[in-house]
Formats: sequence, structure tokens, C-alpha cells
Amino acid sequence: MRAHLQGSLFDQTGPDETGGIRLGRPGALGGMRRTILGAGAWIDVLPGWLHGADALFTRLAADVPWRAERRQMYENTVDVPRLLCFYGAEDPLPHPVLTEARTALSAHYRDELREPFTTAGLCYYRDGRDSVAWHGDRIGRGDREDTMVAILSVGAPRDLLLRPRGGGAGSTVRRPLGHGDLIVMGGSCQRTWEHAIPKTTRATGPRISIQFRPHGVR
Repeated sequence: MRAHLQGSLFDQTGPDETGGIRLGRPGALGGMRRTILGAGAWIDVLPGWLHGADALFTRLAADVPWRAERRQMYENTVDVPRLLCFYGAEDPLPHPVLTEARTALSAHYRDELREPFTTAGLCYYRDGRDSVAWHGDRIGRGDREDTMVAILSVGAPRDLLLRPRGGGAGSTVRRPLGHGDLIVMGGSCQRTWEHAIPKTTRATGPRISIQFRPHGVR
């Protein structure tokens, strides 16, 4: 998988012992800032949580067994406008940095979530034509229970939009995410709000998002 990413000047970790690019580690989570959205929903955001995120993007773009999907939409079968890969609870993640990130998130949210993050869904947005429509992660328990979805973004920033379920004038929240940024959607967010990555005509590089979820949430 070829990817052309313009790296961030603020995300340089230097070479490793072999002369290759050193992959960083997740930082502390104490700097997370919470925004209350309403109706029991909230988001936590921490820019630049993962140092060395651009190097991780390069590894994931090359090593993950990405697949293209087609889905039924009304009377037509259409291409899903992004590449996908899913890792279940028993599957080894494609890089140890992701295992470390998931473990850190599970520890940080233990008291609120009361269960660990177990799965990881990866989405590869190759350019501004790739996107995901408005939705909530409501397959399984997310349709009836409060839960959390943590999204780590590597690669070029893309806007994540959030809005109350069903829309609402002037209520959209916008968060640009990339280069190791972290967002956690919690409380009733999956049931009472929707989120999307819209298409863009602006020149933009590729981005990979890693969505950590508890068991039974998709």
C-alpha cells in the first residue's frame, strides 16, 4: 500500500538504533479536555497524544491487510469510500504501539467505563474523496447503553464532525484530527449524537484512524 504523507514538523522522534524511523509511545492522558455535548454525551480530546505518529502511519499503511468493501445502497451496490481492517479481542494488533495505547486507555477510563477496550477497527482515508457518512456506533450494546469509543488518528488531519442525532441547525461540532490526536466519545454519544468524516475538495494527505471499542460495540 503506497502512501504519500507530508509529515508534521512537531512529530519527529529521530532515528532508531538501526537508522530507521523511531516509533514513539503514547503520552500521559492527564491533559485530556472534556466537552459536554448534551443529552448525556461528551467528548474528550487530547492533541498529539501519540508521539511518532507519522512513522506509525507509514507502518500501518504498508503492513495492515487493508480491504475494500462494497455495500448495498438503495438499489445499487457501491464502493465503501475508505479501506478497512478489523481486529477482534483475540487478534494481535498490527503494531505493539497500538497494544500499548489500548492498555493505557483501558487503565485511564477504568472507573467510568468499568470494562476494557478490546477491539480495534482501522479505517484508511486515502485522500479527500474518502469519507464516512453520518452515523453512530449503534451495532450491539451501543444502541441501548452508554459506552465509549476512543479514536486515535495518524497521518494528515481530517475534520471529524459531530451533531445531535437527526441534525440541528448550528449544532455541529468540528474537530480536526491527525498526527497522533486522540478523541474519546463517551456517555450517550453513540445513541444521541452522530459523527462523520466528510469528503473535501481541499488538498489533503492520507489518514488512518484506529477506533478502540469495548466488547459488543461496533
